[in-house]
Amino acid sequence: MAPKANPYEQDLDRNPANYAPLTPLSFIERAAYVYPERPSVVHGARRFTWKETYSRSRRLASALAARGVGPGDTVAAMLANTPEMVEAHFGVPMCGATLNALNTRLDADAIAFMLNHGEAKLVLVDGEFSATIEGALKKAGRPIEAIDVEDPEYSGPGKRLGKKTYEELLAEGDPEWSWRWPADEWEAISLNYTSGTTGDPKGVVYHHRGAYLNAVGNILVWGMPHHSVYLWTLPMFHCNGWCFPWTMAANAGTSVCLRRVEPGPIFDLIRAHRVTHYCGAPIVHQMLINAPAEMKRGIDWTVNGLVAAAAPPASMIEGMSKMGFNITHVYGLTETYGPATVCAKHPEWNNLPPAEQVRLNGRQGVRYTVEEGLTVMDPAAMKPVPADGETMGEIMFRGNITMKGYLKNPKATREAFEGGWFHSGDLAVMQPDGYVKIKDRSKDIIISGGENISSLEVEDVLYRHPAVMAAAVVAKPDPKWGETPCAFVELKPGAKVAETELIEFCRTHLAKFKAPRAVVFGELPKTSTGKIQKFMLREKAKSAAAIDT
Repeated sequence: MAPKANPYEQDLDRNPANYAPLTPLSFIERAAYVYPERPSVVHGARRFTWKETYSRSRRLASALAARGVGPGDTVAAMLANTPEMVEAHFGVPMCGATLNALNTRLDADAIAFMLNHGEAKLVLVDGEFSATIEGALKKAGRPIEAIDVEDPEYSGPGKRLGKKTYEELLAEGDPEWSWRWPADEWEAISLNYTSGTTGDPKGVVYHHRGAYLNAVGNILVWGMPHHSVYLWTLPMFHCNGWCFPWTMAANAGTSVCLRRVEPGPIFDLIRAHRVTHYCGAPIVHQMLINAPAEMKRGIDWTVNGLVAAAAPPASMIEGMSKMGFNITHVYGLTETYGPATVCAKHPEWNNLPPAEQVRLNGRQGVRYTVEEGLTVMDPAAMKPVPADGETMGEIMFRGNITMKGYLKNPKATREAFEGGWFHSGDLAVMQPDGYVKIKDRSKDIIISGGENISSLEVEDVLYRHPAVMAAAVVAKPDPKWGETPCAFVELKPGAKVAETELIEFCRTHLAKFKAPRAVVFGELPKTSTGKIQKFMLREKAKSAAAIDT
């Protein structure tokens, strides 16, 4: 017997009237239409409305398209948190291209790899980072057009690298240009490189659908009111600013730009613009807690903060609460568009003792509204661990805010999605109330100030030193940065080298934030097969940190 035809599928087809691919580009079009004169971006003396930001983004898209940039092409951006970076998040995908926001803390070698691997046709570069980009362009070994972004708020060293400035590029564009709606919401919108793995960085590809959904998800899980004022303490290069450039367009709010994360300017901008929301790693929040009391005066409204990276220490949650700031803990990875879990708060928690509130609020939590699956599994059996708060497993995700995959790396993509789940590499427990709590990191990633540092990358540099026989790098707890690299080094027979010399050696071969802050000399503990026992070194680093404090 033939199966019955589904009447809800008969003569009810997709058409332009009832279906459009999801894209966060629609948010800026609506914001400019509904709230054309509302402030969109503030930076120093510069002010833009949503009408102006939309117009400038279309100019950028038009000028790029005139240069032959379109679907399948990459535009890189080495920019600080400035209006131009906001515009790039719209203008680049408006012409169909993919935005690669580069980590401004990386060195020329790393940037050159990314420019080549992503096949960037053009790079937008802030004068502050011109030396790094100049070196990267030389190492790239192929022509890549540089467009110089001149920020009036920056007065430090720098040089022109290209034939045109950003404003000259925009002048070539059409403010009424009919931008390209993606033919498919699965199309790539951005490329982000993660450094928390072995070997070369992996290029994480985001699609329009995921960017749209996570931008909305930020509003939903944070309960952001319309026209919120958002301070850019989080780098926009980091997971596309956790999708907040697109979030703020959906919110029709105001982005307050900030080049450097320092407590004085942060408090000044909060007061000047009545900032309501900001994001950052624990170090940002600790910086605000430890700021002088006079800096904090005059803020008589609730400021909301999202904190991610390493789990926030209890002292941080308590300290922010005493300041009157409302802190929410989130967790995610580059592969999940930034935050994909939130420690969703329950009103009844407010009646609990402060210590219990801190414990509950310090967890990684539950899935984002727009994420379809979050679990802690035994990765071998691919079965959920019991929700007993003790049995460890690996955090896994599935849903629309999980990456398309790794660019040009099918093997790593297959491994990441094995069993129909994205494997985070983070070890955690599932607590009885269904909230996730991270316990350890399975791949020895060091998270320092919100940035991932591969221990193997640092070890590779240490092994280059002629005096080093063996080296292992682990995370050492740090009250300011969360974690810093601690190197354990076994020297060759008869060799001598000072701690300061090794640290400086690393700094000359790595981005400075990746270099060890401490070096411990001695024979390394090894298994019978010669494998270094890192778990023993982690315990030594923790003990040393406890003594230091």
